[in-house]
Amino acid sequence: MAHRGTEPAPSGLSLLLARKPPTSKDSDGSGTSIDEPSYIPHLPSIEERLDGLAITVISSIPAVVLGALLNVLDGLSYGMIIFPASGVFASLGGMGVSIFFVSTVIAQLVFTFGGSNFAGANGSMMIEAVPFFHLIASTIAHEIGEENVREVIATTLTAFALSSFLTGLTFFLLGYLRLGVLIGFFPRHILVGCIGGVGVFLVLTGLTVSTRVPSDALDPPTLQLLRYFTSDAHALAQWVPPVLLALLLRVITARWKHQLLFPIYFLIIPTVFYVIVVAAGLNLDKLRKDGWLFESAGLEDKWYGFYSYYDLDLIRWTAIWNTLPTQFALLFFNVLHPPLNVPALSVSLDQDIDTNQELVGHGCSNLLSALLGSVPNYLVYVNTLLFYRLGGGNRVAGFMLALVTFLLLIIGTAPIAYIPVVVVSTLIIVLGIDLVKEALWDPRHRVTKMEYITIISIMVTMTVWDFVIGVLFGIIVSCLFFVIQNSQRRSIRACYTGDAAMSTVRRPAAHRAYIREVSKQTRILQLQGFLFFGTIVHVEDKLRSIIDNPNWRQDPVRFVVVDLTLVAGVDMSSAEAFVRVQRLLAAKGVSLVFCGVSIKSTVGKALASSGILEEPQVELCETLNDAMEWTENAYLRAWFRVHKAESTPIALPGRQGLDIDFHETHTGSPRGVHLRDAGERTIADELFPKEMALEPLNSFLKVFQSYDEIDHDGLTKLVPYFERVSVPEGHILWEMGDAPDGLYIIQSGILRASYKFAEHTPVIEESMVSGTLAGELSGLSGLPRNATVMVERSAVLWRLSRTSMRQLEQDHPHLAQTFVRLVLKAAKVDTDVLLAALATR
Repeated sequence: MAHRGTEPAPSGLSLLLARKPPTSKDSDGSGTSIDEPSYIPHLPSIEERLDGLAITVISSIPAVVLGALLNVLDGLSYGMIIFPASGVFASLGGMGVSIFFVSTVIAQLVFTFGGSNFAGANGSMMIEAVPFFHLIASTIAHEIGEENVREVIATTLTAFALSSFLTGLTFFLLGYLRLGVLIGFFPRHILVGCIGGVGVFLVLTGLTVSTRVPSDALDPPTLQLLRYFTSDAHALAQWVPPVLLALLLRVITARWKHQLLFPIYFLIIPTVFYVIVVAAGLNLDKLRKDGWLFESAGLEDKWYGFYSYYDLDLIRWTAIWNTLPTQFALLFFNVLHPPLNVPALSVSLDQDIDTNQELVGHGCSNLLSALLGSVPNYLVYVNTLLFYRLGGGNRVAGFMLALVTFLLLIIGTAPIAYIPVVVVSTLIIVLGIDLVKEALWDPRHRVTKMEYITIISIMVTMTVWDFVIGVLFGIIVSCLFFVIQNSQRRSIRACYTGDAAMSTVRRPAAHRAYIREVSKQTRILQLQGFLFFGTIVHVEDKLRSIIDNPNWRQDPVRFVVVDLTLVAGVDMSSAEAFVRVQRLLAAKGVSLVFCGVSIKSTVGKALASSGILEEPQVELCETLNDAMEWTENAYLRAWFRVHKAESTPIALPGRQGLDIDFHETHTGSPRGVHLRDAGERTIADELFPKEMALEPLNSFLKVFQSYDEIDHDGLTKLVPYFERVSVPEGHILWEMGDAPDGLYIIQSGILRASYKFAEHTPVIEESMVSGTLAGELSGLSGLPRNATVMVERSAVLWRLSRTSMRQLEQDHPHLAQTFVRLVLKAAKVDTDVLLAALATR
């Protein structure tokens, strides 16, 4: 549910739209609008518009006050530490605050004047960038030399502006090209680890600010810094109060929730400080010297003073070039925030927002910030949400906030000299604790163990070494853990024999019985996910185990069908693994069949590039059904060829491919013996019938020979009711939805039916060969046809029309009932196969 605060007062335009057109009364008293063409809408007067604007301004004041306080607190906490607090940068705290407010004002104005669809968007400097600024400044100072003060500062400011330019250009291109969704592909836990590293940095920075320790003390060994904090009594008295105040604030906010609690708390701290100063009669200069107040040096400069350092003759471009690794690490970190903040704010405010459009606004804001020599900025989620809750969800409030922030910039940094150090250090420590909590405590139950280890390792790396190494380390560790995790996942979805996945071809009962038996020599391996070097090992082991089966004589294999329908991609290692396995399979006389991909698909191209598809015992089919149809045809051709029955009419649908050598029947191999025994039990009677029968009686026997409810005489009585139909190739027998004209028995040729069971289901195709039924269910029920049937190869059919069926029922009621039962039994078998094929799609 969206969090909403006070609704903004209606503007002059909304008052205009709310007005109703004048009406006139008819005789019956009903109101009707005045003639539309002559109606001129009432325009609000200047007084009305000013009244509406005044109401909006007054109602926005609480939100503007809160937004200004948050900007002041952020400016003090982050602006004061933009530069390192040592060396040539020791007195640049005031300059950092000015740069902070320049970036914040730019962001606020851009977002207010159309850069964001959030009417009350709050822009601010990208505060998480501070640790990277320290690295950039330290690198430049070391490269140029601290004795060249103006050169170091000019180059550092230029490097900061360059970071704004890179950030703005990236945001703009991502939004303009509508590529904002790409950010979502990056692992979230790496960003969380980086946030935790920033949190640790802020906590340590808060300690150094409170004790006035130079920032280079943050460098390793950190134990020396901790030893200093605990051994020096004066330092102990300076850093303990802000730590305790920070912890107290977190205890209070955990119990009470109110948007004004945070700023009021930081107004109370300086108030109490000065009450103690006045009561004890303490000297401000002495307090400033002892580190309880900020030094005034550098704080009395004008806000625009930092522009005096922008001199092309002073900038050292080689030093800037050396900061590029840090610049790109900062860019990587900056780019991840808005695509996360914007959708989250959209949900919180129940407002539909185009993220790409917001990225364009962020790009313009940062490019303008770079042009004006300032640092990166972005839309702040928390500040914006609080701003809305206090009634600031309008452009007027956003513009008022920009004006107030600009006034704070004009006032300058001189008042900072009277702000207690404990206020700033407490604020920095509080923000650091929040970020550490966000990284370590909040996700503890929402991430995996490996992701949590990654978060901790990134934080440790950033603390012990630096932030660039931490980011790179996080990426490397995430890639490593990704490989480990995905290697443990099963790429093998299922492995089963061919008799559990027969094709949708309608075959005579004897053929189907034979195929069901011999298809046990077919192994189907269904794979899933992305096949790479970490997952292909399990697949390769499984394929090897199929041919290394110690029960080979009892359980031989002729075909291995690898179903790649659910495979997203195949890397080079996986393709080469298939090549290795294929050589082992070929040595055993096993054919490898790939299915579920086309040669033009990504997976198909990967297989083709390895050369495996050019091997003689490798086939590629687009679907599992095509692969099973191909293997079943091979089994049937082998039986008829071995028994020298080429003259026996047998129509096989689909792609035939090369014949497989099944003469193992003469060598006594397990596969050959299995084929021979299965054929003799099932198909031999059809191949060598005890007596020859004329048509259509012979076709009747093929269709119903597995059922013994009807004898030869009964089938003979059916013959007069059937009529012979000869249809050419390409002829459409009927289309889906047509009225049925009866049922058909196929004597020769092949029919192909196309089914579409529902709108979102795929088309299922079914081949029907000689010795099978066609159109039996709709022919018996009288319901519209449920498929489109076309003649794939010229066919001879025997049709039982609906008129002949009624005549049969009158002449031979018992025979008609028996015949219907036989048809339904055959239809049940065909329907089960069809539904099984649909379930695998």
